[in-house]
Amino acid sequence: MAVSYNRLFKILIDRKMMKKELCELADVSPSTISKMGRGEMVSMEVIARICLKLNCTVDDILEILPDSPEYGTDEKIK
Repeated sequence: MAVSYNRLFKILIDRKMMKKELCELADVSPSTISKMGRGEMVSMEVIARICLKLNCTVDDILEILPDSPEYGTDEKIK
C-alpha cells in the first residue's frame, strides 16, 4: 500500500506555508516531514496533530494509493 501526501504539500503551497513552519505549528520533526515527502507511512498521531493545526481532515492531506508497480508497490491485495 502506498500513501501520497501531495494534498498536504498543496495545502502548504496554497497557504504560503513552509514545511519548517508546519513542523513548528504541529510539533512535528523535520525527519517526519521528509518521510512524508518520500511517501512513507507516519503515525496517526502525527496526522491528527497536522489536521488539528491546519483545521482539515485526513482526506484533505493524504491519499491511499492502490497497490501497483506504478506506485512502487506490487503486493497483491489480501
